[in-house]
Amino acid sequence: MHELSAGAIVDPRQARDVARWRRAERERLLGLRGAIPPAERLEQTQRLCASLSALIPPDDRILSLYWPIRGEPDLREWMRQRLSCNGRVALPVATELGRPLEFREWRNGARMTRGLWNIPYPADGAAVRPAVILAPLVGFDGGGFRLGYGGGFFDRTLASLDPRPTVVGVGYAVSEIATIYPQPHDIGMDWIVTGDGAPRRFSRA
Repeated sequence: MHELSAGAIVDPRQARDVARWRRAERERLLGLRGAIPPAERLEQTQRLCASLSALIPPDDRILSLYWPIRGEPDLREWMRQRLSCNGRVALPVATELGRPLEFREWRNGARMTRGLWNIPYPADGAAVRPAVILAPLVGFDGGGFRLGYGGGFFDRTLASLDPRPTVVGVGYAVSEIATIYPQPHDIGMDWIVTGDGAPRRFSRA
C-alpha cells in the first residue's frame, strides 16, 4: 500500500524507516553541536553574522530570525544591530503543535511571552509576513535540505506561504551530512550559511 503526500506517492514503510533514522541522526548531531567549544562556537557565529550582513543588508523587508535554544548560533546581537540600521525583524510564534508558525515584529524592549518549548516571542502585535526567514539547522545536506527538531513547523509554514519567502538555513559546519533523505513534504533552503565559507545558494526553480 502507498499513500499520497503533497501529490507524491509515499511508501509508508520507507517513511517510517526515514523517520527512525532522522530521530537517531538528530540526536547525534545535537551531541556534536553541544560539544563545540564556546570559543569556537563564538568564532563561527561571528563569521556567520558577517556572511548574513553581506547576504541580507538592512532594508524595509521584514526578516524573521529566531530566539536561540539548545546551542543554536546566537544571532541576537546581530538582530539588534539590524534594528539600529532601520531594518525590520520578526520572531516566529509557535503555540500549538501541528499548525504553521505565525510571525510578530520584534523591537528592543518588546514585551515577551513564551510558547512551545518555553521559547520567547513578542507578546503583542499583529501577525506579519516576513520576506526572508532564517531557519536554524540541526542538520543539512548538499541539496540544501534541512533537518530540524522533527515538529515540521518550518516545512508546514513554508508550504502555506504564497509568495514563498526567501529561506536561509543557519547553523554550524559540523551539522552537514550526506543526505537527510528528503521526503515529499520537505522544503529546501534557498541559502545555507554556516560561517565556514561563502554562503551556499540552491536553485529552487
